[in-house]
Amino acid sequence: MASSSSCRTCHCLLALFLLFSAAYGQLSPSFYAKTCPRLELVVRSTMTKALLADRRMGASLLRLYFHDCFVQGCDGSILLDDVGSFVGEKTAFPNVNSVRGYEVIDQIKKNVELVCPGVVSCADITALAARDGVFLLGGPSWKVPLGQRDSTTANLNEANSDLSVTSLSLDVLLASFAKKNLSPRDLTALLGAHTIGFSQCVNFRDHIYNGTDIDPAFATLRKRSCPAQAPNGDSNLAPLDVQTQLVFDNAYYHNLVAKRGLLSTDQLLFNGGSQDALVRQYAANPKLFESDFVTAMIKMGSLSPPSGTPTQIRRNCRVVNS
Repeated sequence: MASSSSCRTCHCLLALFLLFSAAYGQLSPSFYAKTCPRLELVVRSTMTKALLADRRMGASLLRLYFHDCFVQGCDGSILLDDVGSFVGEKTAFPNVNSVRGYEVIDQIKKNVELVCPGVVSCADITALAARDGVFLLGGPSWKVPLGQRDSTTANLNEANSDLSVTSLSLDVLLASFAKKNLSPRDLTALLGAHTIGFSQCVNFRDHIYNGTDIDPAFATLRKRSCPAQAPNGDSNLAPLDVQTQLVFDNAYYHNLVAKRGLLSTDQLLFNGGSQDALVRQYAANPKLFESDFVTAMIKMGSLSPPSGTPTQIRRNCRVVNS
Protein backbone atom coordinates (compact mmCIF):
# COMPACT_ATOMS: atom_id res chain seq x y z
CA MET A 1 0.00 0.00 0.00
CA ALA A 2 2.78 2.38 0.93
CA SER A 3 4.55 1.56 -2.29
CA SER A 4 1.35 2.26 -4.29
CA SER A 5 0.81 5.57 -2.49
CA SER A 6 4.41 6.55 -3.10
CA CYS A 7 4.00 5.71 -6.77
CA ARG A 8 0.87 7.87 -7.03
CA THR A 9 2.76 10.72 -5.38
CA CYS A 10 5.58 10.38 -7.91
CA HIS A 11 3.06 10.39 -10.75
CA CYS A 12 1.48 13.58 -9.38
CA LEU A 13 4.86 15.26 -9.04
CA LEU A 14 5.75 14.20 -12.57
CA ALA A 15 2.46 15.58 -13.88
CA LEU A 16 3.09 18.91 -12.12
CA PHE A 17 6.62 19.02 -13.51
CA LEU A 18 5.37 18.45 -17.03
CA LEU A 19 2.66 21.06 -16.57
CA PHE A 20 5.09 23.74 -15.44
CA SER A 21 7.60 22.68 -18.08
CA ALA A 22 4.96 23.19 -20.76
CA ALA A 23 4.11 26.64 -19.38
CA TYR A 24 7.77 27.64 -19.02
CA GLY A 25 8.93 29.88 -21.81
CA GLN A 26 5.43 30.95 -22.83
CA LEU A 27 5.14 34.74 -22.96
CA SER A 28 2.16 36.57 -21.51
CA PRO A 29 1.29 40.17 -20.57
CA SER A 30 0.21 38.78 -17.15
CA PHE A 31 3.45 36.86 -16.55
CA TYR A 32 4.26 38.91 -13.42
CA ALA A 33 0.67 39.46 -12.25
CA LYS A 34 1.25 37.52 -9.03
CA THR A 35 5.00 37.78 -8.57
CA CYS A 36 5.39 41.52 -9.28
CA PRO A 37 1.99 43.21 -9.60
CA ARG A 38 3.46 46.74 -9.36
CA LEU A 39 5.97 46.18 -12.16
CA GLU A 40 4.34 48.30 -14.86
CA LEU A 41 3.63 51.16 -12.45
CA VAL A 42 7.28 51.26 -11.44
CA VAL A 43 8.46 51.21 -15.06
CA ARG A 44 5.99 53.91 -16.12
CA SER A 45 6.89 56.26 -13.26
CA THR A 46 10.63 55.85 -13.87
CA MET A 47 10.20 56.40 -17.60
CA THR A 48 8.10 59.51 -16.97
CA LYS A 49 10.93 61.00 -14.90
CA ALA A 50 13.48 60.03 -17.56
CA LEU A 51 11.52 61.73 -20.35
CA LEU A 52 10.93 64.84 -18.27
CA ALA A 53 14.71 65.09 -18.02
CA ASP A 54 15.35 64.22 -21.69
CA ARG A 55 12.51 63.73 -24.18
CA ARG A 56 14.91 62.08 -26.63
CA MET A 57 15.14 59.14 -24.24
CA GLY A 58 11.86 57.68 -25.51
CA ALA A 59 13.33 57.17 -28.98
CA SER A 60 16.67 56.07 -27.56
CA LEU A 61 15.16 53.23 -25.53
CA LEU A 62 12.97 52.13 -28.42
CA ARG A 63 16.11 51.85 -30.55
CA LEU A 64 17.96 50.03 -27.76
CA TYR A 65 15.11 47.50 -27.67
CA PHE A 66 15.25 46.93 -31.45
CA HIS A 67 18.98 46.38 -31.26
CA ASP A 68 18.51 43.90 -28.44
CA CYS A 69 15.81 41.83 -30.14
CA PHE A 70 17.64 41.63 -33.48
CA VAL A 71 20.62 39.85 -31.87
CA GLN A 72 19.88 36.49 -30.21
CA GLY A 73 16.27 37.52 -29.58
CA CYS A 74 14.93 39.84 -26.87
CA ASP A 75 17.32 38.65 -24.16
CA GLY A 76 18.95 41.76 -22.73
CA SER A 77 22.28 40.84 -24.32
CA ILE A 78 22.85 44.41 -25.49
CA LEU A 79 22.97 45.54 -21.86
CA LEU A 80 26.04 43.46 -20.95
CA ASP A 81 29.29 45.35 -20.43
CA ASP A 82 32.69 44.16 -21.60
CA VAL A 83 34.15 42.70 -18.41
CA GLY A 84 37.49 40.89 -18.36
CA SER A 85 37.49 38.38 -21.21
CA PHE A 86 33.72 38.80 -21.75
CA VAL A 87 32.91 40.73 -24.93
CA GLY A 88 29.45 42.22 -25.21
CA GLU A 89 27.59 43.97 -28.03
CA LYS A 90 28.01 47.59 -26.96
CA THR A 91 31.15 48.00 -29.08
CA ALA A 92 29.48 46.73 -32.26
CA PHE A 93 29.64 49.42 -34.96
CA PRO A 94 25.83 50.02 -35.00
CA ASN A 95 25.84 50.41 -31.19
CA VAL A 96 29.07 52.12 -30.12
CA ASN A 97 28.74 55.86 -29.42
CA SER A 98 25.20 55.55 -30.70
CA VAL A 99 22.86 53.44 -28.57
CA ARG A 100 22.02 55.26 -25.34
CA GLY A 101 19.75 54.88 -22.33
CA TYR A 102 21.58 52.13 -20.47
CA GLU A 103 21.52 54.18 -17.28
CA VAL A 104 17.72 54.47 -17.49
CA ILE A 105 17.41 50.68 -17.68
CA ASP A 106 19.73 50.50 -14.65
CA GLN A 107 17.46 52.87 -12.72
CA ILE A 108 14.30 50.97 -13.64
CA LYS A 109 15.94 47.69 -12.61
CA LYS A 110 17.00 49.23 -9.29
CA ASN A 111 13.46 50.47 -8.62
CA VAL A 112 11.89 47.15 -9.61
CA GLU A 113 14.30 45.22 -7.40
CA LEU A 114 13.10 47.25 -4.41
CA VAL A 115 9.58 45.85 -4.77
CA CYS A 116 10.24 42.48 -6.48
CA PRO A 117 13.81 41.34 -5.88
CA GLY A 118 15.16 38.69 -8.22
CA VAL A 119 11.92 38.31 -10.19
CA VAL A 120 11.88 40.50 -13.32
CA SER A 121 14.35 40.10 -16.17
CA CYS A 122 16.29 42.98 -17.67
CA ALA A 123 14.94 41.86 -21.06
CA ASP A 124 11.35 42.44 -19.94
CA ILE A 125 12.25 45.76 -18.33
CA THR A 126 13.72 46.89 -21.67
CA ALA A 127 10.54 45.85 -23.50
CA LEU A 128 8.31 47.78 -21.09
CA ALA A 129 10.57 50.84 -21.22
CA ALA A 130 10.38 50.88 -25.03
CA ARG A 131 6.57 50.63 -24.93
CA ASP A 132 6.27 53.40 -22.36
CA GLY A 133 8.66 55.65 -24.30
CA VAL A 134 6.37 55.40 -27.33
CA PHE A 135 3.24 56.03 -25.25
CA LEU A 136 4.68 59.01 -23.36
CA LEU A 137 5.57 60.68 -26.66
CA GLY A 138 1.99 60.45 -27.87
CA GLY A 139 2.02 57.02 -29.47
CA PRO A 140 -0.03 53.88 -28.83
CA SER A 141 0.25 51.54 -25.87
CA TRP A 142 0.03 47.76 -25.98
CA LYS A 143 0.17 44.65 -23.82
CA VAL A 144 3.82 43.56 -23.84
CA PRO A 145 4.45 39.79 -23.99
CA LEU A 146 6.45 39.19 -20.81
CA GLY A 147 8.46 36.24 -19.55
CA GLN A 148 11.66 36.69 -21.53
CA ARG A 149 14.80 35.79 -19.60
CA ASP A 150 18.28 37.30 -19.63
CA SER A 151 21.05 35.76 -21.69
CA THR A 152 24.39 34.80 -20.21
CA THR A 153 26.07 35.46 -23.55
CA ALA A 154 26.34 38.21 -26.16
CA ASN A 155 27.19 38.09 -29.85
CA LEU A 156 29.34 40.93 -31.19
CA ASN A 157 29.60 39.40 -34.67
CA GLU A 158 25.84 39.04 -35.02
CA ALA A 159 25.35 42.60 -33.81
CA ASN A 160 27.72 43.85 -36.49
CA SER A 161 26.11 41.77 -39.25
CA ASP A 162 22.39 41.91 -38.38
CA LEU A 163 22.18 45.55 -37.28
CA SER A 164 24.12 47.09 -40.17
CA VAL A 165 21.52 48.23 -42.68
CA THR A 166 23.25 51.06 -44.53
CA SER A 167 23.48 51.14 -48.33
CA LEU A 168 21.15 48.18 -48.80
CA SER A 169 18.59 47.49 -51.48
CA LEU A 170 14.96 47.08 -50.45
CA ASP A 171 15.18 43.35 -51.19
CA VAL A 172 18.16 42.96 -48.83
CA LEU A 173 16.35 44.98 -46.16
CA LEU A 174 13.26 42.80 -46.52
CA ALA A 175 15.41 39.67 -46.29
CA SER A 176 17.10 40.89 -43.10
CA PHE A 177 13.68 41.24 -41.45
CA ALA A 178 12.41 37.96 -42.90
CA LYS A 179 15.37 36.31 -41.14
CA LYS A 180 13.69 37.40 -37.90
CA ASN A 181 10.28 36.12 -39.10
CA LEU A 182 9.09 39.67 -39.70
CA SER A 183 7.03 40.37 -42.82
CA PRO A 184 7.38 43.26 -45.29
CA ARG A 185 4.41 44.90 -43.57
CA ASP A 186 6.13 44.48 -40.19
CA LEU A 187 9.26 46.11 -41.63
CA THR A 188 7.40 49.12 -42.99
CA ALA A 189 5.51 49.59 -39.73
CA LEU A 190 8.56 49.12 -37.49
CA LEU A 191 10.65 51.64 -39.40
CA GLY A 192 7.91 54.09 -38.48
CA ALA A 193 9.74 54.23 -35.15
CA HIS A 194 11.87 56.79 -36.98
CA THR A 195 9.05 59.26 -36.45
CA ILE A 196 10.94 60.04 -33.23
CA GLY A 197 14.61 60.47 -32.47
CA PHE A 198 17.78 61.64 -34.15
CA SER A 199 20.63 60.21 -36.19
CA GLN A 200 24.29 61.12 -36.57
CA CYS A 201 25.74 62.75 -39.67
CA VAL A 202 27.95 59.71 -40.30
CA ASN A 203 24.77 57.68 -40.94
CA PHE A 204 23.16 59.99 -43.51
CA ARG A 205 26.08 61.86 -45.11
CA ASP A 206 26.17 59.66 -48.21
CA HIS A 207 22.42 59.97 -48.70
CA ILE A 208 22.32 63.77 -48.59
CA TYR A 209 25.40 64.25 -50.79
CA ASN A 210 25.13 61.35 -53.23
CA GLY A 211 21.52 60.16 -53.06
CA THR A 212 19.32 60.38 -56.13
CA ASP A 213 16.04 59.81 -54.29
CA ILE A 214 16.07 62.85 -52.02
CA ASP A 215 14.39 66.25 -52.18
CA PRO A 216 17.15 68.76 -53.08
CA ALA A 217 15.89 71.39 -50.62
CA PHE A 218 15.88 68.82 -47.83
CA ALA A 219 19.39 67.71 -48.72
CA THR A 220 20.58 71.32 -48.61
CA LEU A 221 18.98 71.78 -45.18
CA ARG A 222 20.77 68.74 -43.77
CA LYS A 223 24.13 69.67 -45.29
CA ARG A 224 24.22 72.73 -43.02
CA SER A 225 25.06 70.54 -40.03
CA CYS A 226 26.70 67.62 -41.82
CA PRO A 227 29.95 68.54 -43.64
CA ALA A 228 30.82 66.54 -46.74
CA GLN A 229 34.31 65.61 -45.60
CA ALA A 230 34.46 62.91 -42.92
CA PRO A 231 35.16 62.79 -40.04
CA ASN A 232 34.11 66.43 -39.73
CA GLY A 233 30.74 66.58 -37.99
CA ASP A 234 30.35 62.80 -37.84
CA SER A 235 28.47 62.95 -34.53
CA ASN A 236 26.29 65.97 -35.41
CA LEU A 237 22.63 65.13 -34.94
CA ALA A 238 19.61 65.66 -37.18
CA PRO A 239 16.00 64.64 -36.53
CA LEU A 240 14.82 61.47 -38.29
CA ASP A 241 11.44 63.18 -38.69
CA VAL A 242 11.90 66.76 -39.86
CA GLN A 243 8.37 67.69 -38.77
CA THR A 244 7.69 66.31 -35.27
CA GLN A 245 10.85 64.66 -33.99
CA LEU A 246 9.65 64.33 -30.39
CA VAL A 247 6.07 63.24 -31.11
CA PHE A 248 5.15 59.68 -32.10
CA ASP A 249 2.87 60.11 -35.13
CA ASN A 250 2.74 59.18 -38.83
CA ALA A 251 4.66 62.21 -40.13
CA TYR A 252 7.57 59.89 -41.01
CA TYR A 253 5.52 58.49 -43.91
CA HIS A 254 4.62 61.96 -45.17
CA ASN A 255 8.36 62.65 -45.23
CA LEU A 256 9.02 59.54 -47.31
CA VAL A 257 6.37 60.47 -49.87
CA ALA A 258 8.03 63.91 -50.13
CA LYS A 259 11.48 62.27 -50.55
CA ARG A 260 12.58 63.64 -47.18
CA GLY A 261 13.69 60.44 -45.50
CA LEU A 262 16.88 61.16 -43.56
CA LEU A 263 18.46 57.72 -43.96
CA SER A 264 18.87 55.94 -47.28
CA THR A 265 17.24 52.86 -45.71
CA ASP A 266 14.20 54.96 -44.81
CA GLN A 267 13.74 56.22 -48.36
CA LEU A 268 14.01 52.65 -49.71
CA LEU A 269 10.46 52.13 -48.43
CA PHE A 270 9.19 54.71 -50.93
CA ASN A 271 11.26 54.50 -54.08
CA GLY A 272 9.12 52.81 -56.71
CA GLY A 273 9.19 49.47 -54.90
CA SER A 274 6.86 47.01 -53.21
CA GLN A 275 6.18 49.12 -50.09
CA ASP A 276 5.13 52.37 -51.82
CA ALA A 277 1.40 51.66 -51.50
CA LEU A 278 1.64 50.82 -47.81
CA VAL A 279 3.67 53.96 -47.10
CA ARG A 280 0.90 56.01 -48.73
CA GLN A 281 -1.69 54.18 -46.62
CA TYR A 282 0.18 54.92 -43.40
CA ALA A 283 0.58 58.57 -44.43
CA ALA A 284 -3.18 58.83 -44.98
CA ASN A 285 -4.32 56.72 -42.03
CA PRO A 286 -2.48 57.19 -38.70
CA LYS A 287 -4.70 54.64 -36.94
CA LEU A 288 -3.72 51.96 -39.46
CA PHE A 289 -0.05 52.73 -38.85
CA GLU A 290 -0.45 52.58 -35.07
CA SER A 291 -2.34 49.28 -35.27
CA ASP A 292 0.28 47.68 -37.53
CA PHE A 293 3.12 49.10 -35.45
CA VAL A 294 1.70 47.53 -32.28
CA THR A 295 1.22 44.19 -34.05
CA ALA A 296 4.80 44.24 -35.31
CA MET A 297 6.20 45.26 -31.91
CA ILE A 298 4.43 42.36 -30.20
CA LYS A 299 5.71 40.01 -32.90
CA MET A 300 9.27 41.30 -32.58
CA GLY A 301 9.02 41.18 -28.78
CA SER A 302 8.33 37.47 -28.97
CA LEU A 303 11.73 36.73 -30.51
CA SER A 304 13.53 34.53 -27.99
CA PRO A 305 17.03 33.07 -27.74
CA PRO A 306 17.54 29.71 -29.49
CA SER A 307 16.16 26.72 -27.61
CA GLY A 308 18.57 25.41 -25.01
CA THR A 309 20.35 28.74 -24.56
CA PRO A 310 21.36 29.28 -20.89
CA THR A 311 19.35 32.13 -19.36
CA GLN A 312 18.83 33.72 -15.96
CA ILE A 313 17.29 36.70 -14.16
CA ARG A 314 20.23 39.09 -13.83
CA ARG A 315 20.67 40.96 -10.58
CA ASN A 316 22.60 43.68 -12.43
CA CYS A 317 21.62 44.21 -16.07
CA ARG A 318 25.23 44.94 -17.04
CA VAL A 319 26.82 41.68 -15.89
CA VAL A 320 26.02 37.98 -15.80
CA ASN A 321 25.28 36.67 -12.29
CA SER A 322 28.36 35.22 -10.63
